[in-house]
Amino acid sequence: MPTYVIGDIHGHLRTLERLLERMQFDAARDRLWLVGDLVNRGPDSLGVLRWARRHDAVVTAVLGNHDLHLLARAAGVRTSKQGDTLDGVLAASDREELLDWLRRRPFFHREGPFALVHAGLLPSWTLEEAASRAAELAAALQSAGSAETLEIIHCKDDRSRPDASEPARRWRALSSIFTRLRFCNRNGKPVYGFTGAPADAPDGRVPWFAVPGRQRRDATIVFGHWAALGLHLEPGVAALDSGCAWGGPMSAVRLPDLAVFQQPAVE
Repeated sequence: MPTYVIGDIHGHLRTLERLLERMQFDAARDRLWLVGDLVNRGPDSLGVLRWARRHDAVVTAVLGNHDLHLLARAAGVRTSKQGDTLDGVLAASDREELLDWLRRRPFFHREGPFALVHAGLLPSWTLEEAASRAAELAAALQSAGSAETLEIIHCKDDRSRPDASEPARRWRALSSIFTRLRFCNRNGKPVYGFTGAPADAPDGRVPWFAVPGRQRRDATIVFGHWAALGLHLEPGVAALDSGCAWGGPMSAVRLPDLAVFQQPAVE
């Protein structure tokens, strides 16, 4: 049963549908992994969520930073940002069902020699450690206090939440790693704030997957989030955000052979 992995969708339902046609995806036969950021920037986030939920039996999606932003807006702990295209979801009659489905997505998924995450993993983590930390964060997000968890995740620093507990600080750090990480320093510590291509990065910043001494893993990590990196395949790594949110193509790979499929943006 083939498994296809699709990069950041960002509300581009028509491009997604064309890509599925190009891959000859068959929901009765195939499986689909999504790297997160299903929503925002594009014209039909509502349609994408409805499509994904309708195909829940064959879809495995991890949470991205834009997905968390939608959940935070719905919970009333974050306001609209410039460029948001989430109003259709927030006003939908089935919004609660869609948001509940989204909230229950994991931050990390692994099957055999392949692992799925939105942004990245700490270079020092084993896959088992990544899975454990992702499960901890997902449990906090799915708890009765999920709104508080979302507020904590989106809090900029501890100075604005002087009462932040150690678990709260940990959740914020984990959320940033799973959904926002691009660069680390050479010691493997996350460094945020620069979103460009590796060739343009300030001195001392290294792509998280290229940090010297990164834990050897028996898996290829498939991720998105990094439009400036683009489609990037190397041993142990498959990056699939090719900038669909900015007019670029939508990219996918087939597992296990990593055959590439791309669909130009459809207006």
